Amino acid sequence: MRLFRPMGGDLADDALLRAVAKGDAEALGIFYDRHSGWLHARLTRRCADPETVREVLQDTFVAVWRSAAGHQGGEAGGWLWVIAARRLVDARRAQERAERARRVEYEPADVAPSAEDRVLTGLEYGDVGAALDRISPELRDVLRATVVDGLTTGETARLLGIPEGTVKTRAMRARKELRLELGRIAPGPGLGGIA
Repeated sequence: MRLFRPMGGDLADDALLRAVAKGDAEALGIFYDRHSGWLHARLTRRCADPETVREVLQDTFVAVWRSAAGHQGGEAGGWLWVIAARRLVDARRAQERAERARRVEYEPADVAPSAEDRVLTGLEYGDVGAALDRISPELRDVLRATVVDGLTTGETARLLGIPEGTVKTRAMRARKELRLELGRIAPGPGLGGIA
């Protein structure tokens, strides 16, 4: 059923996303045509594997189809990039897990995981991951953008559609809340490097 009748390419992203939320595939097509180019270029700068970029781009727009009703208005590009960045991180983690599984078969058991592997495992499965799940979503988004995705304060501000000062404030609050949650989960000596 077609719920949306486009009248040229002048429709705002908010209107397109409302139509997508009602199941209008044509609105999703217009939204895709409007944003897929820049999104593909930005993903390509972060990932050299074209197949991964294509998969992440597809997964991003599938997520838009499923979660368009969750868009709270405002800058759709930032909202879209948050989805894509998370999908890219998920894809990289899946690739790393698959690579680690392949290496386990060929490497001796006494090979220690790299510091990066330990950090990513802790972020995903360990106490840090559990603590991240307990802090508020807006603080978690800032930490993921700045720490996991490695974005600058300015990039994070543009991505999340908030001022740079807000990014800095939320980053400080997020670290404080993360320390508190980690203390609740695993009480003990210092948290080694979380400042």
